[in-house]
Amino acid sequence: MRRVIDWLFRDRTTGAITIGQWPNPPLWAFVVLSLVEWIVAPGGLAGLVLRILVLAALAIWAIDEVARGVNPWRRGLGGAVLAGVVWNLAQTVG
Repeated sequence: MRRVIDWLFRDRTTGAITIGQWPNPPLWAFVVLSLVEWIVAPGGLAGLVLRILVLAALAIWAIDEVARGVNPWRRGLGGAVLAGVVWNLAQTVG
C-alpha cells in the first residue's frame, strides 16, 4: 500500500507528498468568476459569456495540471476536471 501511495502522491521533483497546492492564477480566476456568476447571476448573453469564462479558467488550470502536475494524483485530477469542463461546456452551449 505504501508503494501505491508513494507513486500516486509523491512530488517527482521534491520528494514530498503533495495532494493539494496553493491555487495558481487560473484557479483564482475560476474562483473569482464563479463568485461573480453566483452573486450577480446574469441572464442572457452576459450569463452565457460569464459561464464560458468560468469554464475557460478552470480548463486552463486543468490542462496545466495534466501537462505539469507534480505527481499522478495531480495529473489525474486535472484530467478528471477537464472531462467535467468539457461535459459542462457541452451542456451550456448545446
